[in-house]
Amino acid sequence: MQDILEAIMAAEGSDQPGRELAAIAGLPVPESYHGVVVRADETRIFDGMAARDKDPRKALHVQEVPTPELGPGEALVAVMASAINYNTVWTSIFEPLPTFKFLQRYGRLSELTRRHDLPYHVVGSDAAGVVLRTGPGVTRWQPGDEVVAHCLSVELEDSAGHDDTMLDPQQRIWGFETNFGGLAELAVVKANQLMPKPRHLSWEEAASPGLVNSTAYRQLVSQHGAGMKQGDVVLIWGASGGLGGYATQLALNGGAIPVCVVSSPEKAELCRKMGAELVIDRTAEGFRFWRDEQTQDADEWRRFGERIRALTGGEDPDIVFEHPGRETFGASVFVAKRGGTVVTCASTSGYQHQYDNRYLWMHLKRIIGSHFANYHEAWQANRLVALGRVHPTVSRTYPLERTGQAAYEVHRNAHQGKVGVRCLAPRDGLGVRDPELRARHEHAINRFRGH
Repeated sequence: MQDILEAIMAAEGSDQPGRELAAIAGLPVPESYHGVVVRADETRIFDGMAARDKDPRKALHVQEVPTPELGPGEALVAVMASAINYNTVWTSIFEPLPTFKFLQRYGRLSELTRRHDLPYHVVGSDAAGVVLRTGPGVTRWQPGDEVVAHCLSVELEDSAGHDDTMLDPQQRIWGFETNFGGLAELAVVKANQLMPKPRHLSWEEAASPGLVNSTAYRQLVSQHGAGMKQGDVVLIWGASGGLGGYATQLALNGGAIPVCVVSSPEKAELCRKMGAELVIDRTAEGFRFWRDEQTQDADEWRRFGERIRALTGGEDPDIVFEHPGRETFGASVFVAKRGGTVVTCASTSGYQHQYDNRYLWMHLKRIIGSHFANYHEAWQANRLVALGRVHPTVSRTYPLERTGQAAYEVHRNAHQGKVGVRCLAPRDGLGVRDPELRARHEHAINRFRGH
């Protein structure tokens, strides 16, 4: 593994980094590597505890695992950096169910997929690194290529997936519903998960947009989501967070009018740094949409709607970008404009949504479910990053051995933007190949740092 890292580091400052990286093809593949895992024999350790009290640090372990054999259409990536997503938090607290159920189901599909059904699960759904090896049939990528990986894993043997790969019956999220994920020194991906690494970004910056930027792109921009257009008023919950930080940028970049909902003055300031002018600090303004665990407060929905109109000059949101779920969903349905759209994913505050259907049915509103992105959508989202139109939201990074702490911060919402994890990268700031493009966007790239 050290030889691989030294070959990648030799590209730092080189006039021809591609030539240095091509040497990777001649290095042997390590028999084992370090990865962040949850263990099947620990799935009951949080029994009886509320979700908020479960500690990811107790379930996420860094351990040495055997390197799996590559199958057809697969690639082995030396991972320089990864990032924390909420699915890693869910995995670490074994909610809504232990991910070993996913691995067992996948393992029954074929002899090849049986490799994934193990008593440990290497987690992580983001990665930036260098291709180390490719399996039979891979022609688009070769050893030495600098890449980022999106997290859509599909088999595409069923016709249902060929119009939109997210509808494939065997669609899975890599590193959550499959093994050998990105929070590790090595990762196994399908070759059609790979995309070019944005050349002006460091490894940890390039790793961070993957899941959330692609998810926000489909949810907000794509025809499969809300189909946002210029001038749309877009209400964005958690607008400085992992998903919301990209939704805010996509709205601004696409000529829409974001109304950013946050929970602190610091988060409000981050939204303004991104260029948003309309911001609601829901904590400072005391919005409480539930009177108790069973009863929502419609008066608070109305007060919230009035606050939005006060900011927009009397307009209701054309689109509500929903991901908190239970806590906010009733308010989201209420405040969306007549004929408007609530587009939803994730449900980080709870999956059981409640809303008053009169405001949906009588006002002709729509609810659209959205889940990650297909390859084309992920590629387009990554292209915007590579062009410098959308920027990373990395606030801090941790080394691989402190992944548990990184996941703990995301679970506690004690973070801004994305929390990165350095896997093989020994420090931040490595991997920049286009310093001129970076210099033009340095301020935007770093605006979340230190928050």
